[in-house]
Amino acid sequence: MNPSELRSALALAGIFGLRMLGLFLLLPVFSIHAKDLPGGDQAFLIGLTLGIFNIVQACFHIPLGRLSDRIGRKKVVLWGLSLFVAGALICAAKDDLLWIAIGRGIMGAGAISAAVSAWVADLTREQVRSQAMALVGVSISLSFAVSLVVAAPLYRMISLSGMFLVLAILGAIAMLVAYFVLPNNKPEVYAQQDSLKQVFLRPELMRLNVGVFVLNATQVAMFLVVPRLLEQAGFPLSAHWQVYLSVVLLSFVFMVPLLIYGEKKQRIRIVLLIAIVLLIIAEIIFTQASSVMLIAVALLVYFVGFNLLEALQPSLVTRYAKESKGTALGVYNTTQSIGLFTGAAIGGWLMDAHGNLSVFVMGAALLLCWLIIAWSMRELPAKVVDSKDLTAKA
Repeated sequence: MNPSELRSALALAGIFGLRMLGLFLLLPVFSIHAKDLPGGDQAFLIGLTLGIFNIVQACFHIPLGRLSDRIGRKKVVLWGLSLFVAGALICAAKDDLLWIAIGRGIMGAGAISAAVSAWVADLTREQVRSQAMALVGVSISLSFAVSLVVAAPLYRMISLSGMFLVLAILGAIAMLVAYFVLPNNKPEVYAQQDSLKQVFLRPELMRLNVGVFVLNATQVAMFLVVPRLLEQAGFPLSAHWQVYLSVVLLSFVFMVPLLIYGEKKQRIRIVLLIAIVLLIIAEIIFTQASSVMLIAVALLVYFVGFNLLEALQPSLVTRYAKESKGTALGVYNTTQSIGLFTGAAIGGWLMDAHGNLSVFVMGAALLLCWLIIAWSMRELPAKVVDSKDLTAKA
């Protein structure tokens, strides 16, 4: 990537990671805090308060993604971030389960994931787009790891209201970055856009939508069980972040060469299939994991595959969608949100009905189905070479 592309990709990855931090940061502490709130004795209400962020997002990904195609990405992103800040301030002001749920819903209504991903595509050349999307994928993984590291200490220092206030401040900073650092994209209102039905039913995009659903459903279901496995192996909850952070950072070391190989050798299909196979291997290892070391190995294998897919899939969506990137990414992110919700619901039911290991068996089965579906994917045509690159080489 040239300096302009790198700056834009880093800024947008930061904005994307901030929204994911708004989702992840509460997970380690909210159920503990909510027990002392009115209605906190009902697990369903606590789960609804946490999950409403994703449910509302699922309703707004497509409309806001499609709107970003018509009026430009910057306006939609600024609007979405303003809702994120407003919702966080409501949560910070009211230590009440109902008001926190309302605030979380407002935060989720600023569903800018599709617009941000499309903006990354607008500001990068096709031949470096997967690298830019990889930075976004890294921001998601780092948000998850950081939330596990800082959530408990931050909660002890400033309480839940203070954590929401921190999110509001970070949201305001992201608005300044979006407004002053990032250039405007050209609205695609005059381009020939596909209808929502055409985008939804396009086979290449349907394959990717199935993939992101399975990827996120199996991820959230898996992390219902992994903390329990670590505790059963004698590793205390307060130290779990050491495992998560180590494997996430190390996974990037193994992921980057595979990503570069896929890009340079035009073997995106092969790398994508390898990533799915790695997820299946990780699920199988988890079924046999009885020690911290084996769990860490399974997590490392998992995150190498996960980070590859987080980089490749959104990039492929933008290449298949052409002038309807915002719409296609809206459908993609909606499917992602539904996958997160479904994985949590089905994973919890499986744990109650059939035990912890059934979650990994289900995950392996779903991933195998995805591998069969993805196998029919054709290798992408060679990327368009930028005329400036040709001039430079000459």
